[in-house]
Amino acid sequence: MGKTINELKIGDKDYFEKTITETDVYLYAGITGDFNPAHINQVASEKTMFKGRIAHGMLTAGLISAVLGTKLPGPGTIYLGQELKFTKPVRIGDTIKAEVEVVEIIHEKNRVKLKTICTNQNNEVVLEGMATVLAPTKE
Repeated sequence: MGKTINELKIGDKDYFEKTITETDVYLYAGITGDFNPAHINQVASEKTMFKGRIAHGMLTAGLISAVLGTKLPGPGTIYLGQELKFTKPVRIGDTIKAEVEVVEIIHEKNRVKLKTICTNQNNEVVLEGMATVLAPTKE
């Protein structure tokens, strides 16, 4: 199990890092049904403000879920909410680091608020926000 509410401390941090592949983008499109040409059509996407294909924003956001569910707080965590701001596009081949940091612990409700941020290989912020989770409980 992951860290319980009593094991967490303000300032605890962890991360997950992944290089976004063309396969990731196509699989995400197939799973969600989001076949927006900005993600899957090179010719059409070259005519957009991004001048080429970009990864789905929610694919990037999903990397935050990987941190919360496997590292901090870890297995047993229940995702309650997420505020997101997409600040830069993620392109195929970008290596994204999703980081979370405990910023508030609400003991009486077993809730934790975590700052969430994703950066690319150039240390540019591509996504930022705040997550609210239920911490794992020991049985």
